[in-house]
Amino acid sequence: MVTGTPDLPSTSPIDTSKAHPARVYDWLLGGKDNYPVDEAVGRQLPPEAHDAARQNRAFMNRAAAWLAGRGLDQFLDVGTGIPTEPNLHQIVQRTVPTARVVYTDNDPIVLRHAEALLVSRPEGVTDYIQADVRRPDQILEHARRILDFERPVVLSLIALMHFVPDDQNAHGIVRELVAALPSGSHLVLSHAASDLYPELAEQVTAEYAKGGIRLGFRTRAEVARFFDGLELVEPGLVTATEWVKDVPAPRPEGSGIYAGVARVP
Repeated sequence: MVTGTPDLPSTSPIDTSKAHPARVYDWLLGGKDNYPVDEAVGRQLPPEAHDAARQNRAFMNRAAAWLAGRGLDQFLDVGTGIPTEPNLHQIVQRTVPTARVVYTDNDPIVLRHAEALLVSRPEGVTDYIQADVRRPDQILEHARRILDFERPVVLSLIALMHFVPDDQNAHGIVRELVAALPSGSHLVLSHAASDLYPELAEQVTAEYAKGGIRLGFRTRAEVARFFDGLELVEPGLVTATEWVKDVPAPRPEGSGIYAGVARVP
């Protein structure tokens, strides 16, 4: 079931003169929904950037499946990105067909692909809003139309908050989003590290900056602050490839991405 329609018309302008994180990420994953300006940024990144994109996606898949297996049936995915199967709703609705998923992204090209994000199982619901994480009030206002905030909600922030530097109040934004969640909700977050592979982090940050994209990679302690007041689920805040629950562990592999899942007490 699809509830409503995207909040902005399909004619929303796409700026092809500037790179966008969602489209660079699409290129890194081998997608086709990007422009030369995005590819230009991607080609200057080290090979490890491709690994990081893949690792992020795999972490999201594992975390979403685990949460659905625990009966969580409401998901708010902020920074959705261009659809790449399996999408979040496909993962969770395999286990919970009635699950409701609200997607959010600020790139108009994602809006063009909203139909793919809205193909819910008949028993469930999916919805999409074009919005920016820097406007959490707008996101929450829309999500409340679809999700019941009297029951647990999973907030997904996958590889998003390192695109919000400290001077844009990254930690405050997450606090505002989490504050709206009832007890039993969960935060799922992955974030690029500045301290695991410092030279690579500096190189990636510099190349994105050349494309007009500011990054705010963070140390483990700085990423841990996003989980303040929450109960981290085992194995805690680890690298993306180390976060595993109830499934065979992926092959041993280094990762420059921190990842964690935490419960709202």
